[in-house]
Amino acid sequence: MTVQIIQFFVSLSLLIVLHEFGHFLPARLFGTRVEKFFLFFDIKFALFQKKIGDTVYGIGWLPLGGYVKISGMIDESMDKAQMAEEPKPWEFRSKPAWQRLIIMLGGVTVNFLLAVIIYIGLAFAYGDEYIENDSLKGGVWVVEETIGSKIGIQTGDQIVAVDGRPIDRFSAVFLELVNGNEVTLRRDGQLITQPIPVDFIATLIDDESKARFLSYRIPFIVGQVPEDSQNINSGLQPEDQITRIGDTPITFFDEAKAVMAQYSGQETTLSVQRKDEAFETKIRVQVSDSATIGVIPAAASAFQLAEMGYLNIKTQKYGFFEAIPAGIDKGVSTLSSYAKQFKKIVNPSTGAYKGVGGFAAIGSMFPNVWDWRSFWSTTALISIILAFMNVLPIPALDGGHVMFLLYEMISGRKPSDKALEIGQMIGFALILALVIFANGNDLFRFLFK
Repeated sequence: MTVQIIQFFVSLSLLIVLHEFGHFLPARLFGTRVEKFFLFFDIKFALFQKKIGDTVYGIGWLPLGGYVKISGMIDESMDKAQMAEEPKPWEFRSKPAWQRLIIMLGGVTVNFLLAVIIYIGLAFAYGDEYIENDSLKGGVWVVEETIGSKIGIQTGDQIVAVDGRPIDRFSAVFLELVNGNEVTLRRDGQLITQPIPVDFIATLIDDESKARFLSYRIPFIVGQVPEDSQNINSGLQPEDQITRIGDTPITFFDEAKAVMAQYSGQETTLSVQRKDEAFETKIRVQVSDSATIGVIPAAASAFQLAEMGYLNIKTQKYGFFEAIPAGIDKGVSTLSSYAKQFKKIVNPSTGAYKGVGGFAAIGSMFPNVWDWRSFWSTTALISIILAFMNVLPIPALDGGHVMFLLYEMISGRKPSDKALEIGQMIGFALILALVIFANGNDLFRFLFK
């Protein structure tokens, strides 16, 4: 928990400082005075502050964001006294609309570029490893059949595409299903298309334990035979792979339950393949009334399964110049994916709003141990989210200021200071409501789930 909190605050602080620097730099380049540059909000007092030139740099006590106070701008400060004076040449309001637009877009631009730079660095440093979706032997395993039936996916199906877009990576399947409207499956050699229910996200949120309802299929390998097992003396050994139950051959673990049900409360013969043995071994076992043989299955890693031929792991290495387009593509695809998720969130019929989280949810995205790869990957994702959220046309956010500036540039009429003040207050109210709602969801999940 402590490591997660540290990572969260380091990442958040970095993103806030760079976001505000994205406003600060073009403002200074255009000769606009920046009065304050703060990490976190300094309501009533600051933890630290120091004036350098015309700008006070500091750290506030309220970790809900940060800000730059630009002279002659209706912003978080709501400095009406300054706005009542005659415009000065160094003020924001005195600059051409196109310069003001660049200043306001600076923060989200830096957030997006930062994410791309991180993705480029990750691609160059670590490359990319992923399970090829079309390599899964026997298709997918629907671990939670109630969830699978809702979306129309069965064990053995090959997930081909979502909304017509081919799925290359198995790791992308879950997110694509959440964001998509229809899924294309290959079943018994035939392509079929199933609609994804509008409230599919809500189904997963309501039962988070079943959210990862899909997996790749695995063999039935014995991990352990407990002392209290009815088959402790049967001869079963760890790492035995069960290939036949009675007269029925099995390839995957998910097939075993139905076959063993035929022998409930009876004895039967298992065929097992042992390491380094050319022939299968026959073992007599007792099947319980609940159709189990009293063993704990082994948990095989993806790399072990790849060696056994159950799937294929593709490794992609990038040189520096190869990493650049790979990082750009990752940034664009991540932004596009989040935009799709946001569209679901604002549609009440999807129930996706139930999954909106606050600081606790964001903090939980970081691992419990310090891992630089995970840290930077998560930081890049949060940076993308900040860029998207800040560009929304809500007054008090960068996107709200951009909205008013575009109105001015198109109509040739500048909104009144009063209209900007009212918009700023409405925006603050909306943002406050969102913060309360998101963190309220965190609290609800903590208390009741």
